[in-house]
Amino acid sequence: MIVDDDTDALQRAPTNAWNLYVGRDICGDIQSGLNHEWLVTNGLGGYAAGTILGATTRSYHGLLVAALHPPVERLVLVTKIDEEVELPGGQRLKLGVNEYQDGTIDPQGFKYLDSVSLESDIPYFTYCLGNHITLGKRIWMEYGQNTTYVQYILHSTPDDEASDAPIWLTLLPFCLSRDHHSTTRGALDWHFLVDNQGNRCRVRAFDGAPAYHLIAGPSAHFTPTGFWYWHVRHRRDTERGLPDLEDVFQPGTFRLQITPGEHVTLVLSAEAEPPGELGGPQHEDVVTQALTRHHRRIKQLLIAADPNTNNLPGPTRNEAPTINRAPTINRGATDPRFIAGSDPIRARLVIAADQFIVARPDYIEDTTGSKHLHLTPDRKTIIAGYPWFTDWGRDSMIALPGLLLATGRYSEARGLLKAFASFTHQGLIPNRFPDSGEAPEYNTADATLWMFHSIARYLATTGDQTLLKDLFPTLREIIEWHIRGTAYGIGVDSNDGLLRAGVPGVQLTWMDAKVDDWVVTPRHGKPVEINALWYCVLTYMEAWAVRLSTDATQYSQLRSLVQQNFAARFWYEAGGYLYDLVDVEGIAGQNDASLRPNQLFAAALTGRLLSDAQRRSVLQQVTDHLLTPMGLRTLSPTDPAYRGHFSGDRRQRDDAYHQGTVWPWLIGAYIDVHLRVHNDRKALRPFLQPLVQHLWDACLGTISEVAEPEPPFTPGGCFAQAWSVAEVLRCWLLATG
Repeated sequence: MIVDDDTDALQRAPTNAWNLYVGRDICGDIQSGLNHEWLVTNGLGGYAAGTILGATTRSYHGLLVAALHPPVERLVLVTKIDEEVELPGGQRLKLGVNEYQDGTIDPQGFKYLDSVSLESDIPYFTYCLGNHITLGKRIWMEYGQNTTYVQYILHSTPDDEASDAPIWLTLLPFCLSRDHHSTTRGALDWHFLVDNQGNRCRVRAFDGAPAYHLIAGPSAHFTPTGFWYWHVRHRRDTERGLPDLEDVFQPGTFRLQITPGEHVTLVLSAEAEPPGELGGPQHEDVVTQALTRHHRRIKQLLIAADPNTNNLPGPTRNEAPTINRAPTINRGATDPRFIAGSDPIRARLVIAADQFIVARPDYIEDTTGSKHLHLTPDRKTIIAGYPWFTDWGRDSMIALPGLLLATGRYSEARGLLKAFASFTHQGLIPNRFPDSGEAPEYNTADATLWMFHSIARYLATTGDQTLLKDLFPTLREIIEWHIRGTAYGIGVDSNDGLLRAGVPGVQLTWMDAKVDDWVVTPRHGKPVEINALWYCVLTYMEAWAVRLSTDATQYSQLRSLVQQNFAARFWYEAGGYLYDLVDVEGIAGQNDASLRPNQLFAAALTGRLLSDAQRRSVLQQVTDHLLTPMGLRTLSPTDPAYRGHFSGDRRQRDDAYHQGTVWPWLIGAYIDVHLRVHNDRKALRPFLQPLVQHLWDACLGTISEVAEPEPPFTPGGCFAQAWSVAEVLRCWLLATG
């Protein structure tokens, strides 16, 4: 045990995005509490997530979701821990929350949950156990390891007569061993293999299954139980038309005493060899060092993003070490709760951004032949969204300026660009890397073009000409492939210079919903944003060729041809906006007049494709039909194909995915155009404020993938989406100068 002078209430305010918390009004309401989630990550693609009440409402929830082949092959190993406390007077309280098949909520520990706050990215739960006693819990992961720390801190009022009396704490872990996309059905004759080591245990679901460890301090006692808990319901999966019932295995319980002012920690690890000191007399020392490392890393991220970050006075810790209590630390020096630049919203978004930046690491072999992860800045990628997405080329390139450039993480941006460029095949970078480690998929017309845009932004930010020299041969080859034609019908129309794309049954743009053989929004032809990007790519290549003293004639001529034909082909005079698609399915002159947000990129990325009047008209039409507090609708409500709800099973959801559903990331292009048209930074913040408020509304401290297209614009999809956070952060910096 170790002294913990907790100060979570210090300088907290419900409107301060850095000291973010939700109070009793949310925590004490079962429906609201189950609608609020939390997330922590480990930089490998692994994560821990759940509802703030503790119930698992998704199959993806878990305290230890390990990425066994980073950043993929993610397994749910420990779903949750329920807590039971025995107070000095003998009263027993159950702090857990579970929902079962028939709707039963048992136990109902939300009755004791007073607040949930974020210490940087660490969720901190405060339970009121009586008039004078509170139990705190914090959860974080070790960066670069599949290890989760669950720490408990007991507090009592100093003037209470029983302020020094200990309580008994019983921890009930629930275990699995499955892919995070699936569910488990237990069996009476299925008993996990549990190696009881007194105050720790090693768990395997069966012979050959990955082993993981549950480790408490030396004062704890582990008692094997071997119980199955049947028919746990995941209500979010019910709503999504997915398997929603699961059985979970309890290998045993940990029982220990905790005294006010002390903390105890249960460590969950899928590492082959957790630190040997864990479980021994130095257990809490090791944990304290881990927490210090975590705080120090967060502080470094904030300083990299904003060198003007200030240290505010934190609580000093000068208590003398006592027997069985490790020396305490001056958390003001390392704890980012006490670091606040002039902009807490920026700080919050910087930390949210970090959760998506993960390793696709090398492995090095030691002298014994064992292979170990080798984490370096040049082997990074971006998880598109938690909890179910892996790394996607399109999402990575769109998110890169916000996640990596706006946060000062230039070496990682460089490494990511080089890594994706190294996967180029026939002029295309991968669309996505599958979750089970199969070969990359290349069905994308825009990811490669977005890579050029990200390279341009990287060069403008860093001036790193060596990267341009390194990548230019690959970039030149990409253009050659596009000119002569590559996979999926992607190629240049020599008549107008525009880029066409599409083959039956394949989705190629960001509007990529597909159910079995049904492509919901095929956009086969010449999509508007693809050609805006194509123009920019040619512009970049022309400038880069000149910079490298290489012939730029081909790029210049093709760029001029695109510029000459773009507005003539895409402008829809009767509507006052741009066609979403021209030459639909390769039929010359057949155009798609659907009013969609994709046209914004023609005005956001460059000022040379549209006239001032056309830009203003596009902005007005998008404002009138598509703008919502949570981002932009993907289709005008006046369109017969518009879907007013994003809900139901997979087919229903994918039918609406890009047919009205709101996407927060699109606010980025809208703000870029608004700034280009009105040149007023102060006018931008009102568009971002609802998305800032959303940091409190779904998954604490981050931004969702999508939202319903009609009031109240309920968030949906992934509870944390990379390009949502990236574009809000990038635009927040634009708006604040």
